[in-house]
Amino acid sequence: MKIFGKSLSEYVSFEKGFLILVLVVGFARFGLSMAGVPISTVKFVSLSVLLLLGLVYYSVRVHTSGFGSYMQLLPVLALPVILANLIIISGIALAIATGKDNIFSVPEFSGPKTWGHVGAHAIAMVVGSLVFWGIGSLIMLLTKKVTGGRQARAGAAGV
Repeated sequence: MKIFGKSLSEYVSFEKGFLILVLVVGFARFGLSMAGVPISTVKFVSLSVLLLLGLVYYSVRVHTSGFGSYMQLLPVLALPVILANLIIISGIALAIATGKDNIFSVPEFSGPKTWGHVGAHAIAMVVGSLVFWGIGSLIMLLTKKVTGGRQARAGAAGV
């Protein structure tokens, strides 16, 4: 199956390191909260900050590496957003099932542990991806202006 001319495995390969980092940070955040580390400390292990850094980085890198343009940017930015939200959804669902709060279900830093909260994160996978794509497209536009529209060849970029 092709998504804007590239296979899912090409997108995953392009940002494999970042996707692994999203998994590590998400599970570290969950694990620390379950291990009894105070929520006021765990909050500094942030998926949101990580996703914002990835947004800026990949909005530049998709163009400068020759991987693609605006269409390819959407799946590149959507994959980590979807992965992060799946981790969060799992944390909320576990809190619902066990009755034990974790960083993803405590009212101070997230919504309540309800199925509505789970649904909101399911919607955030789509809406968040589109918002990131809009912002990322503006960053890519600026990148194209700064680089004069020059783009590395995909074969020469080492991707």
